[in-house]
Amino acid sequence: MTTLQRAEAAEHAMSQELDRIVVKSVLYTSGERDPTLPIERPPDQGKRFLMGPDPRLPRLPDKPTLFDFFRCRFGPSAHLLQSARLAQKSGASEKVVLACLVHDIAILGFIRSDHGYWAAQLLEPYVDPEVSWAIRYHQALRFFPDEAAGYRYPELYTRLFGEDYTPDPFIQDAYKYAREHKWYMTSRLITVNDLYAFDPTVQVQLEEFTDVVGRHFKQPKEGLGFDQSPSTHMWRTIIAPTKYL
Repeated sequence: MTTLQRAEAAEHAMSQELDRIVVKSVLYTSGERDPTLPIERPPDQGKRFLMGPDPRLPRLPDKPTLFDFFRCRFGPSAHLLQSARLAQKSGASEKVVLACLVHDIAILGFIRSDHGYWAAQLLEPYVDPEVSWAIRYHQALRFFPDEAAGYRYPELYTRLFGEDYTPDPFIQDAYKYAREHKWYMTSRLITVNDLYAFDPTVQVQLEEFTDVVGRHFKQPKEGLGFDQSPSTHMWRTIIAPTKYL
């Protein structure tokens, strides 16, 4: 069996114990299977399909906050916490500290590809426009050094992508645009404080940023995912990622 087949077999065995049938969306498997082929539906065996929270995931409060998502949906966040602390220690503004804290939440809880754009869209209704803009364009700036600002091209990228890697044309265009923008340095400071190899011996607690988040993140009283903002559906998808429809 391939790795994917073993994972699917294990998940199938787990799903057999559920009261509802779980069906994956195309993005879960695209690239590992041809997304243009029909999706094989598991036999229902008299069960109904999952139309609510997945019981295999931690249950979020009825009115979830940003910190609730960090605790229940986002992957290990040491990288973000250490980046935010580094920005704080270097004397960066609270806007930059917040941006560093949340700049990679798309990777940790939603999707990896174009993560800067997805994170910006998730956050736009709740943060200052400068913060979401900076998060969006850090996606491009991280591929281009600015040694005057203290940013060198990461050695990690050379190892991961090769010495001959060239960013996509849309990334190059975004860099050129951002380089001339009034908020360029805000976005650049995300890359400056973006730790590409975090220190496992350094412990940073999420609660250290309670005041910063409280001052600069507009937490909706209804809870993230239920306030009818332009990105509320994205937060709901993170809450219930295996909901059938």
